[in-house]
Amino acid sequence: MKILVLNSGSSSIKYQLIDMEDESVLAKGIVQRIGIDNSFLEHENNRRDEVKIEVDIPDHTTGIKLVIDALLNKEHGVLESMDEINAVGHRVVHGGEKFAESTLITEEVIKQIEEVSDLAPLHNPHNLTGIRVCAKLLPNKPQVAVFDTAFHQTMPRKAYMYALPYEYYEKYGIRRYGFHGTSHKYVAQRAAKLMGKPLEELKIITCHLGNGASIAAVDGGKSVDTSMGLTPLEGLVMGTRCGDIDPAIIPFIMTKEGLSMEEIDNIMNKKSGLYGVSGISNDSRDVEAAAKEGNQRAQTALEMFDYRVTKYIGAYMAAMAGVDAIVFTAGIGENQSRTREVIVNNLAFLNIHLNEEANKTRGKEIEISTSDSDVKVFVIPTNEELMIARDTQEIVAG
Repeated sequence: MKILVLNSGSSSIKYQLIDMEDESVLAKGIVQRIGIDNSFLEHENNRRDEVKIEVDIPDHTTGIKLVIDALLNKEHGVLESMDEINAVGHRVVHGGEKFAESTLITEEVIKQIEEVSDLAPLHNPHNLTGIRVCAKLLPNKPQVAVFDTAFHQTMPRKAYMYALPYEYYEKYGIRRYGFHGTSHKYVAQRAAKLMGKPLEELKIITCHLGNGASIAAVDGGKSVDTSMGLTPLEGLVMGTRCGDIDPAIIPFIMTKEGLSMEEIDNIMNKKSGLYGVSGISNDSRDVEAAAKEGNQRAQTALEMFDYRVTKYIGAYMAAMAGVDAIVFTAGIGENQSRTREVIVNNLAFLNIHLNEEANKTRGKEIEISTSDSDVKVFVIPTNEELMIARDTQEIVAG
C-alpha cells in the first residue's frame, strides 16, 4: 500500500509518499509561498534526485496538482499513475473532544472539524483546504484525518480541566488539549522497543523540543498530561512563544502599551520566547552562538528554556509516581547536545546520568544515559509522517 501524507499550512504543503510494505519514503517535498510571490516546489525522490520548480502557485489546488505532477514526472517521479496511491493521510491540528483517534474522512467528519476550527483558526481551515482539494483531484481515494490532539484525549479530567467557571468548558470547550500528539506517540513507542519492554508497562516522559515545544507524560502508552493547553501557547519557553506566564500580565501590558487583543496575542505567539528574551533569533543555534560570545540576554534565554524543561520533567515524574525513560526529539531535542546535557545533569540528584560521549550525537536514535542510570534517556528522531501513514493504513485496511 502506498500512502500520500499531506500537511497543509496557510502558505505551504509538506508531503511524503510512503510505501507501507517496508515503510520506505518514495518521495518527499514541500510547496512553499502559496499565494505569495516567488512560490516554488522542492521535491526529492528515493534516488536522491532533487528538483526545485519555481512557478506561480496561487492556491492549494495548484500546489497539490504540482505535487501530483512531481510524483508522476518521468525524470524525477516515482509513480506510473495515480492509481498506485491507495490513500491520503492528512495532518489536522485540532480535533477538540470530538476526535480521540484518527478517522476516515466523510462529509460529516469535515463538518465536525469545521465546528472545532475556532480552537485552531490558524491551522484547521488550511488542513481542511488540503482535504477538499484532494477530494476533487483524487475523488476515489480514501482520506484519513490524523489529529495532533487525539493522543492526549486520554488525559484525566484533573489534568485537562482549567480552574475557571465550569460553564466556559461546557459552552466553549475550554480545556487542555495538547499538541504534537503524533510525535509523542511515535517516540514513546520507539522507546519501548529500544528497551525491549511492553509500552503498557512503562512510564515515559517525551520531550518534543523544537521551535514549538511540548512535553508529555505517557503512562502505559497513554498520555496523562502534557504541557501545551487549549492552544500551543501554554507550557515551555519556545522559539517565539512565551509559554507559561501570569495571566494578569496580559491586561497589564495591554493597558500600559495601549494594545488590542490581536496585538498582545501576536506578541505572545510571535515575539516572545527565545526571540523575545534574546533579541537575536528564535533559532536556538543562533542564540547559543551569541551566548558563547558573551551575550547575557542570549544566555538568559537558554537558561530559561532549559529550566522550564527540567521543571516539567520533575512535575511529570511526580504525576506518574516515577519514570522509566526520558526521550528527546524534534529539532532541538535531536540535535542540540548542549541542551540535553544541561537538562539531564539537572536531574543527576535522581540518579539520572548522562553518557557524554553518546550525547555528542545529532539526529540519530541512541541511548545517552549511562549504564548505571536509574532512568534511561534516549534521543529518538520523530517521524510524524510515518505515524500518519500507519494510522491511515490501519483505518483503510480495517
